[in-house]
Amino acid sequence: MPAVSVDNILALPRIGEVAPDATERPVVSVTTAPTGYEGEGFPVRRAFAGVGLEQLDPFIHMDQMGEVNYPPGEAKGTPWHPHRGFETVTYMIDGTMEHQDSNGGGGIISGGDTQWMTAGGGILHIEAPPEQLVMSGGVFHGVQLWVNLPKSNKLAAPRYQDITGSKVALLSSPDGGALVRVIAGELDGHQGPGSTYTPIALLHATIAPGASVTLPWNREFNALAYVLAGHGLVGSERRAVRHGQLTVFGRGDTITIAAADSHDSRSESLEVFILGGKPIREPIAMAGPFVMNTKAEVMQAFEDFQAGRLGSVPAAYETLE
Repeated sequence: MPAVSVDNILALPRIGEVAPDATERPVVSVTTAPTGYEGEGFPVRRAFAGVGLEQLDPFIHMDQMGEVNYPPGEAKGTPWHPHRGFETVTYMIDGTMEHQDSNGGGGIISGGDTQWMTAGGGILHIEAPPEQLVMSGGVFHGVQLWVNLPKSNKLAAPRYQDITGSKVALLSSPDGGALVRVIAGELDGHQGPGSTYTPIALLHATIAPGASVTLPWNREFNALAYVLAGHGLVGSERRAVRHGQLTVFGRGDTITIAAADSHDSRSESLEVFILGGKPIREPIAMAGPFVMNTKAEVMQAFEDFQAGRLGSVPAAYETLE
């Protein structure tokens, strides 16, 4: 699992030891993501399935895309489609994805890169494998997360952030057994590059066999951990988790995640996507690609899309289509 790695983890800044009186967050639930298909037919695991929105807030939806090794000519993406009222975060672990949107944002992201699109008041975008990947085939693996926007920012101007893997903050656990990549938010005083409307933290941790990491966590945030690969244990309860499972933690000061002593040939380590944020606690009305506060606002979004008020497909793409 490539993402961003280092030759010498012990040269990185260390996550500090937690305070003796820190409260460990308990495990509230462990759920298994069902499989499905998205866009033009690429496989996904629905990470948040079966978990209530009140436990996910400010997050709405998350897919693990792949991991799949496409033969030549088979790589798939999504067609042009609209969004309003939230942000999409696409984190590529392995492979390549190209993004373009009606606001002029876009580019190619590959292993360890993140594209952060604020749909805000409305945007059209497309995510597809570059032609070279379609022709050659190859591995495709990533995460797409939907982050809600508060009512005051639902109609914010769209924006696009291209966060290359070289920009993420890299940290080591105190004993060097875990590499933690901070994509957005703050961990133990170390700031990730992603700029957010809603206070959140996004991390990708690689934990070596037999190692564990305890992370200080903002008490105002919820806490979720999704296993991208491998298997291990979560919480002081040491509850078993494996690939494709989401842990919801309760309240407290710290999160503990440990890797199993050995792993199968598919993964050398435990790979975990860890996220949390300050709940917005506002009504949510969702339908298709729109996330608003009321049903009337969702209906207005559909009307605005049909009327062309959410943007238009660039002429170059219309010609190709």
